[in-house]
Amino acid sequence: MTDREEAPIGKIVALLIIGLLSFGFAPILVRFATDIEPMALAALRTGFAVVCLLPFWIWKRQPASVLTSKGINRLLLILAGVCLGLHFSFWIASLHYTSVASASVLVTMHPVMLIVAERFILSKRFRPAVWAGVLISFTGSLLLGIADDSSLETFPDALLGNTFAFTAAVIFVAYFMLGRKIRQYTEWIDYVFYVYLSATLTCSALTLYWVGGVPAVSGTALLIGLALAIGPTILGHGSMNYAVKYVSPTLLSTLILSEAVFAAIAAYFIFGEIPTPFSMSAMVIIMAGVSLTWFRRIQKS
Repeated sequence: MTDREEAPIGKIVALLIIGLLSFGFAPILVRFATDIEPMALAALRTGFAVVCLLPFWIWKRQPASVLTSKGINRLLLILAGVCLGLHFSFWIASLHYTSVASASVLVTMHPVMLIVAERFILSKRFRPAVWAGVLISFTGSLLLGIADDSSLETFPDALLGNTFAFTAAVIFVAYFMLGRKIRQYTEWIDYVFYVYLSATLTCSALTLYWVGGVPAVSGTALLIGLALAIGPTILGHGSMNYAVKYVSPTLLSTLILSEAVFAAIAAYFIFGEIPTPFSMSAMVIIMAGVSLTWFRRIQKS
């Protein structure tokens, strides 16, 4: 059965647009909660997502025996959640040390890793335009990161933050590859609920270890955690988790690169972080690469 028979590309694109818009506000929201440990905020984010999804999961869930009969390895399901928890923890930590632009760019540098993995591990073939689009987008991300190096006075520990963001990108590749495999056999609500639950436990354990106990949480941090759960987690990651059943992880990850553009624009209006002409040129390159990667697929819808 083809992707189009399973889910029309137009419906998928509509969901992904909503998801990408919510992704763009994730780093902005995190900036308003710098009074809380990054891993604690990640735990709040995933924990609130589990609470929000619980009623729907109780209503729509399938018994564990049914999931097992469909060939779903629960250990892989847990591992996907652990990867997501680590991804969130490293990414949120990066925003405490580097700029929104750098963090958003480096954390979304996974398309090249994914297209190589899909080609040589899964033997999947891509059109030349897809390879070109990925490489163009990747080049734009590198240029945007280079442009942001001029902010060392504002972010003296930018190298540490950039390392955290890049680590989050590597872990995201593992998370997406696992999701592609598991989602072939499970419904969306079952997948995201168990993954977010595992991610919550992972982030909570990391917080207890790193902080040495339960950290103090302000009312602002609680509100930001809830906003991150509803927006970037349920709508953002949720749309990706829906689409990954039908669309190559490489195409999805390339689309996510546009998050850096949305985040940088939002940071300009909210924080006054003004992109340089060089940065804006890099953003144009990113969007050109994303458009090239998805152009023919959207034409077919």
